[in-house]
This record gives sequence, C-alpha cells and structure tokens, in this order.
Amino acid sequence: MKNRKVKLMQGNEACVEGALAAGMKFYAGYPITPSTEIAEICSQKLPLVGGKFIQMEDEIAGMAATIGGSLAGLKSMTATSGPGFSLKQENIGYAALAEVPCVIVDVQRAGPSTGLPTAPSQGDIMQAKWGTHGDHPVIALSPTSVKETFDLTVKCFNLSEKYRTPVMLMLDEIVGHMREKIEIPEADEIEIYDRKKPTQDEVDTYKAYRVNEGEIVPAMASFGEGFHFHVTGLMHDEFGFPSNDADTADKLLRRIMNKISDNVDDIVMFEEEFMEDAEMVVLAYGGTYRSARSAVKKARAMGLKVGLFKAITIWPFREKRVIEIAKDQKKILVPELNLGQYVLEVERIVAGKTEVHSLGKVNGEAITPDEILAKIREVL
Repeated sequence: MKNRKVKLMQGNEACVEGALAAGMKFYAGYPITPSTEIAEICSQKLPLVGGKFIQMEDEIAGMAATIGGSLAGLKSMTATSGPGFSLKQENIGYAALAEVPCVIVDVQRAGPSTGLPTAPSQGDIMQAKWGTHGDHPVIALSPTSVKETFDLTVKCFNLSEKYRTPVMLMLDEIVGHMREKIEIPEADEIEIYDRKKPTQDEVDTYKAYRVNEGEIVPAMASFGEGFHFHVTGLMHDEFGFPSNDADTADKLLRRIMNKISDNVDDIVMFEEEFMEDAEMVVLAYGGTYRSARSAVKKARAMGLKVGLFKAITIWPFREKRVIEIAKDQKKILVPELNLGQYVLEVERIVAGKTEVHSLGKVNGEAITPDEILAKIREVL
C-alpha cells in the first residue's frame, strides 16, 4: 500500500501542488482575487525546490515573463482572474504562434470589468477559445474538485510540453476557494511529460521549427544551450526568422492548428453517468458540475430518465460524442455561470438534431441543484 499524504486543501493550493509535482520551476504573475493564493503559495514553495518566483508589474508582463521562463528551459506557469486574463491575451497569442509551452490558470470571477471580485463565474469560457486574435491552437481544462485541480494541473503541464503550446486551466471561484480532503499521490505514481529536445549532435543543423517526417511538434532547445534560433510573434520559417511568404505562413498556421485537432482523442477528457436509459442529458463543467450531479441524482430518484456529461476538457470540444448523444434524440441542458457561452458550442455541434436548453446565472451566486432540477422538470 502506498503511504500517500492526506490533507485538507484549498483548490488554489492544489493547483500549486500539482504544478510542483509536474516540475514547475518558474512562476511569474500579478496578484488578483480569487487567484491570489496561487501566487502566494508559489512564492513560498518554489524557492524550496530550486525554482524562481517573480511578481511582475502587471498581468501583461506576467505572461511575458512566463514565456521567457519557458524559453530558458523551465516549466512555467502564471495565474490570474478575468480582468488579468484579458490583459494576457496578446502574449498568449505570441506563445501559441511561437510554440512556447506554458500553463495559464484563470480562476474565474463575475464580470465584466471589475465585476464581483469574490463571486464565482464561468464567464471566460469563450475568451479561452477566442480571446487572442487570429486562428490559434487552444487547450483548456476545467476541474470540478480540489483533487481534480491537482490532477488536471499536472495534465496541463504534460499537454503543454507534449504539444509545445500554452494550456489553460479554467477554474472558477467555487473550486479555487473550496476546501476538501485530498490524497496526494506519490511522485512515482504521477505521469510526467517533458518537452522533446534536440541532441547536441544537432547543434550545427538545428532549426527551431523544423518537424521530421510524420511529426507535427518540433524539438525545442532552450536559450543558453548552444543552439542558435530566433523567436518571434511574426509568421516565421523553420529557423524562426520572420517571413512574408504565403506558403510558409499557410504551412505554419495549419501545422500548429493540426497538432491539436489531429490529436483530439489524446487531449480530450470527459465522464458520463446514468446514460443508459437517459432521455435528457445535463452537460456541465467546473464548479457547476457538482450542482448538476446532485440535481441529476434527485431527478432519477423521482423517476426522470436524466443522464450526466462532465466536460473536463473544455477546448477542444468533444464533438464526436455529443453528436452521438444528439442522434439518440436526447435533450441537452447546459447549466453555466454565464448567460450562455458553452451552450453555443453545443448548439453548433448538435445543429438541430435535438433540443438544447440553457440555464444561466450571473448574480454572483452558484447555481443550486434545485434550480437545475426545476429546469429539468420544465423541459423534459
């Protein structure tokens, strides 16, 4: 039997513990409610493992420094909430095009603008997908518990390193500030993925954005290791130098998009319950999933045939499975702490094959199980 450590832990604390377990050695950011505990704990714990913490002058600089830490060879993370997430978007786009692995944590709060700083929200879901301009690869995960926050933070780092791309962890204030018992796995139980690096034999021939036949993710050298390469936010050739060539730009952008779209089965995670006889499916994510699960269990106790779909990976969307659900003519209900964001993607995928219903709430309070149950009874 493993002698695992058991602790009462906050969601934001579990995020830091997961990041450290994944090998994070650099954090740069700016404190903002309700994510501030992440920065505080990183400032305490990173020096103990030989890592570096730096508080930057603003959120834009925090994202820039996180990119720099990764380019220097360190697994790097930053954390924020809605207003700061907005400010980070330009540099998130830079990281996507320059293929710089890093993790961005967004502990969502009610907005827009300063909004309700201490209240929960899921209002940044579409921003995670479309926040920065242009076509760009996106991976975003959303935990529903403290334990899942630990596990998914590790997963974010692994996906980021594997696909050389920024990855977002979309918490909400509910999960970020929740405290639950968590059993921390031992180091040898945690799967860790490190970025593919070139060998020293390739020093004279290395191209930072060259992919070998059958591959779509290039090996990544770190600054200071003797490899010569250029990093830019402009469209670039295999050396990393800016290029206005149409074919070069098209090839680059399609490759960085395809490295995600071609690997959906490896990236996307979801869970289902009570689906065998379901006539309706509640599709939920993040903190709202907890209320959804309670509501579904109550509905089934009343004899209502309701199933449950938990979206763990928010982006990319699990299109194939949701299309299968729609073909079975099961109604779909999407409860979320916004006025209808993720439900738009469900509607797009379903394309009229079945009814899709939305339950949104934006007053700074969590959606309760009884509110979801009432909606289930209304539309079923």
